[in-house]
Amino acid sequence: MKNSIIALALLASYQAAATPNKDSVWLHRNYTKQEIYIPMRDGVRLYTAIYKPKDTKTKHPILMNRTPYSIAPYGADKYRAFWKTPTMAYLRKNYIIVLQDVRGKLMSEGEYMDVRPYNPNKTGTQTDEASDTYDAIDWLVKNIPYNNGNVGIYGISYPGFYATMGALSQHPAMKASSPQAPVTDWFVGDDFHHNGAFMQLDAFGFYSSFGKPRPKPTTTGSPGYQFTIKDNYQFFMENGTLKSLAALMGDSVAFWKELYQHPNYDQWWQVRNTRSHVQHIPTGTATLVVGGLFDAEDCYGAWELYRAIEKKAPNNNKLVMGPWNHGGWSRGKGDYLGNVRFGSNTAQWYQQNIEQPYFDYYLTGKGDINKIREASIFFTGANKWKQFDKWPPAQRTKKEMYLHADGTLSWEPPAYTSDNYNEYISDPAHPVPYTEDVHHRRTTEYMTDDQRFAARRPDVLTYQTEVLTSDLTLAGPVMANLMASISTTDADFVVKLIDVFPDNFEYDTTVYGTGNGKPYPMGGYHMLVRGEIMRGRYRNSFEYPEAFVPGQITEVSYKLPDVAHVFRKGHRLMVQIQSSWFPLADRNPQQFVNIYKCNASDFIKSRIRIYTSPSMPSSITLPVIGDL
Repeated sequence: MKNSIIALALLASYQAAATPNKDSVWLHRNYTKQEIYIPMRDGVRLYTAIYKPKDTKTKHPILMNRTPYSIAPYGADKYRAFWKTPTMAYLRKNYIIVLQDVRGKLMSEGEYMDVRPYNPNKTGTQTDEASDTYDAIDWLVKNIPYNNGNVGIYGISYPGFYATMGALSQHPAMKASSPQAPVTDWFVGDDFHHNGAFMQLDAFGFYSSFGKPRPKPTTTGSPGYQFTIKDNYQFFMENGTLKSLAALMGDSVAFWKELYQHPNYDQWWQVRNTRSHVQHIPTGTATLVVGGLFDAEDCYGAWELYRAIEKKAPNNNKLVMGPWNHGGWSRGKGDYLGNVRFGSNTAQWYQQNIEQPYFDYYLTGKGDINKIREASIFFTGANKWKQFDKWPPAQRTKKEMYLHADGTLSWEPPAYTSDNYNEYISDPAHPVPYTEDVHHRRTTEYMTDDQRFAARRPDVLTYQTEVLTSDLTLAGPVMANLMASISTTDADFVVKLIDVFPDNFEYDTTVYGTGNGKPYPMGGYHMLVRGEIMRGRYRNSFEYPEAFVPGQITEVSYKLPDVAHVFRKGHRLMVQIQSSWFPLADRNPQQFVNIYKCNASDFIKSRIRIYTSPSMPSSITLPVIGDL
């Protein structure tokens, strides 16, 4: 979502003029479009497009999407190109489709606020996104002829946040919500921060356009920063401090300025964490949380929103995770990502077997929801769907795999040797790139990229197992447990879990197809299965950062988002450790200073040591289950 090029691409696809086909002709013949302002309780009006079936023989459910990205095309005679999207399946079933510009965006009135906090104690004309959803639903069920009184809401990415707010609306007509790749927590894990590290590549590209003020309703968005340097590594090196990025952003983007004023996980961030409020989802509203195993923007959000609802809300809650990038289940086939192939049309399987039956059941009363288990998860490596009664699976066992000073990785704890640590120099002047090659925008494929380029750098530590003699299946979150010392007062830690393919590996094209059609040497491929960064100062608390004592051995433990992957017999498992992931994340000056205000002179080298002795072991905790 939050990479502006993705938002613009989605908008372009909706607005694209399509060559007439049977679906587009059918849609115009069988549906009418209405555009209307719906009043909210405080008098602000939200611009809404309503696609209504002409059929008046039966009553129809309502499926909503509330978005900050535009409900274009505007005009009652201009139809969105639904025939290019999975929404067409619902139109064929005579669903009423409702699209709405959220408060303060595009054609809606009011003032926009990013991840507007939920207020469980609203009175009178007080509003939040949940109340706006409530008021919209209330108007719809009372004013759209031939609706059956059942409403569902869905949204991908930022609209996934609004889908969560829809579940919190508590309107009795709201029967089913599907937050997909949902924004949940922009400091701990989604989009703009991962464990406190600022994800500058996405944030700057997105907010330089999305964050610009809109003084009055409009049908068009704002242009973003006009890059003259098309190499993002070079661009962010030349604008090497967050102060420099702030100068390029200018003074008009309110959220950008607020973000800089809250460098730690204070109350301002905490009230924007949607997971803190899911206990207010009523029993009568079912939830279907959807995400991608390789979602660069909101991988964290899907896993963690599901967990929070499971813990706090007594509703029917289900989880789906497929081998997708951001929103990959709604466009394309989901049969490959980058160089890695999955062997089937996973997007179609999800749409036909999960999402459509889910909304049909709750909104039309048709079908059997029991056919959809609690968790439907695609396991890469084995390339198959599996369903579970809970996630992580009950049969999961947490097992420690230890790092050894000789670069090996094994289930056996380390023994005493003459060397009890490995070390590298982290140099902010030469940060480790997050991917190989030159790119302008952040790639989606980096989540499965070949990591051989990183293994060859002296500032990246690598540890790998012997060749596996049987399959190793992981299902759940991964914990990195590092015993480390640094020569400065702060540093970042990036831990990557990697599947090392056999040297003679190649895909069987009769099973896995041709992928992206670009030949690539898959023999010895280092597939990134999961990677995550931790800003070291937040190792004990996101709210209260702590400096390191130079040279003092310190525990740095943190959770990586869940994995669902099978390391096949004949493969190896590798762990890489580094202290920069550039320009995906901003550089840490490696001093305990305010990074949002520091100068170029504050960036210094740090000697990083990872300890591997019996008394100070470093390990990775893996969620192991038996054969699928």
